[in-house]
Amino acid sequence: MNTIYKPADEAGIAAAADIISAGGVAVFPTDTVYGVGSLAWDEQVVAKLYAAKGRDFSKPIPVLVSSSGAVDQVANLELLPLAMRPLAELLMQAFWPGGLTIVLPRDGGLPDRLTAGGATVGVRMPNHPITLALLDRCGGALAATSANRSGNPSPTNAATARAELDGLVDIILDGGPTPGGVESTVI
Repeated sequence: MNTIYKPADEAGIAAAADIISAGGVAVFPTDTVYGVGSLAWDEQVVAKLYAAKGRDFSKPIPVLVSSSGAVDQVANLELLPLAMRPLAELLMQAFWPGGLTIVLPRDGGLPDRLTAGGATVGVRMPNHPITLALLDRCGGALAATSANRSGNPSPTNAATARAELDGLVDIILDGGPTPGGVESTVI
C-alpha cells in the first residue's frame, strides 16, 4: 500500500475524511499522541485497523467522538446502573474534551471485533482541532488507537507515526507534535 502523507490543513483533513469514509485507515494528531483510526461500524474496516496496528483481536479499540452528544452513536448509557449515569455525565462534562477515556456499555450496532466481543466500549472526546474537524467530517465518531505497532511507544509526531505505519495505512496527516505526549487515562 502506498501511504499518502499530507499536512493537516483543510485539504489534508478533507482527503483523510474521504479516505476514511471509503473504508480506509488514517493517522492523525490528537491532544495526547498520534492516533490511527477508521470507521467504527464496519467489521472489515475495523479488521484493517487491527492489521495496521498489529493488534491482537482480544484487545478492544476505543472510539473517539466529536461531542458528548455523539456518545449515543457508540454507547448506551441506559445500560448503566441508574446511580452511575449521573457520574458518567459528570465525568464527560468535567474532562471532555480531553484525555479521559470512559468505558461505557456499547451500542449494539458496533461490531464485536471492535470491542473484542465485550459488552463495553472506551469512549473519548479529544481536545484537538484537527481531530475534531476530522471527526465532524466522518459523522462524529471513529474507532481509534495510538498510531504505533502494538508494543511500541506511542508517537507524538508524524515522522515517528510514519516510521511505524508507513505502507500499513492509507494516509498520514502531519499536524506537528502533539501537545499531550501521553496516552489518555481510562476509567
